[in-house]
Amino acid sequence: MKILHILDHSLPLHSGYTFRSQNLFRAQRKMGYDPVILTSPKHEENWQGDWAEKEEINGFSYYRTGATRKLPGPMTSEAWLMHVLSRRILKVAQHEKPDIIHAHSPVLNAIPALWAGRKLGVPVVYEIRAFWEDAAVDHGTTSEGSLRYRLTKIIETMVCTRADQVAILCNGLKDDLVSRYIPADKITPVFNGVNPDDFQPCSPDEEYLQTWNLSGKKVIGFIGSFYRYEGLDLLVKAFAGVAETVPSAVLLLVGGGEMEGELKQLVADMGLGQRVVMPGRIPHERVPGVYAMVDLLAYPRYAMRLTELVTPLKPLEAMAMGKALVASDVGGHKELITHGETGILFKAGDVVALTTELSSLITDDERREALQQQGMLWVREHHTWEKTTGAYRHIYARAGIK
Repeated sequence: MKILHILDHSLPLHSGYTFRSQNLFRAQRKMGYDPVILTSPKHEENWQGDWAEKEEINGFSYYRTGATRKLPGPMTSEAWLMHVLSRRILKVAQHEKPDIIHAHSPVLNAIPALWAGRKLGVPVVYEIRAFWEDAAVDHGTTSEGSLRYRLTKIIETMVCTRADQVAILCNGLKDDLVSRYIPADKITPVFNGVNPDDFQPCSPDEEYLQTWNLSGKKVIGFIGSFYRYEGLDLLVKAFAGVAETVPSAVLLLVGGGEMEGELKQLVADMGLGQRVVMPGRIPHERVPGVYAMVDLLAYPRYAMRLTELVTPLKPLEAMAMGKALVASDVGGHKELITHGETGILFKAGDVVALTTELSSLITDDERREALQQQGMLWVREHHTWEKTTGAYRHIYARAGIK
């Protein structure tokens, strides 16, 4: 069975979105499916390298749409993007002849997919990783409850009503859609997962260990994108308290994004330049070696609709690597982490609570070891990609494809 996936963006760009996508495709191929990928014009907005209408990445075919021009007026650019993407879907579908079109959020991908799917007589699955309206709040392009927010939410609900099946990232999103009167039996979770072959206990990356001067240190770390909702400013402030009582403690922030400049300034203002390491982004294949040098991972997400509803991928990677973690008690974390068993939860936004948990756990080797073992066993039992993606058989069958 051939599946045409419609993505916002993809590899070679690096993000949680692109890595989840790649793992889904790998798992689907193992299940006997034939995934083909098409990216929206949003991909070209962020990709500065060479452009081609089609390319092969890790053995998968990626079709590109190309950048679209910005137009004046509210929502005109989005409308043009959807028009261009729908034409591109039809063209690719005529060549590839997919059995099903599988559009991934945002809704800007789903609407063109529905147009094309209805014209071609092909079922359409819509997979939601986060609601577009909530992502827009975090990006600062709208506010919760605004006219644009409410209209976007209405459009999202309408698309879910018209799609043949809806896949979602976690139960928080499912509960929200059910409250909008989308039938529960139309919604199926495809949870985040890990590939145990890619993420398992290993030796530290010796080059980075020496370059970053981390040998013999107690390392508190974060590896990922520096989005505002991740709460990394709270982490820096909490680490200042840890640094006062744990002389060997170092904070390692690996990645980049919208908060990078602000975080560097905050580190400088707090006089933590010698205790906080910010090396920027690193090649994906070297991430396990960086996890291996970290003693404790921190995920201090702020409480907002997006973090309450959506589960992140990074805590699962940490567990698979056999690492202890401290995370805020937002809904997305509570769906993954059992306090005191697979990780430690603290009150979101509370810098004192975060400081206390980090200081306590970074100096308690026995307690960290217990959390590490329980977390690793749990993630390998419940959250490998092989287990979580099995839901696609059910989704596609309900959409009318056997």
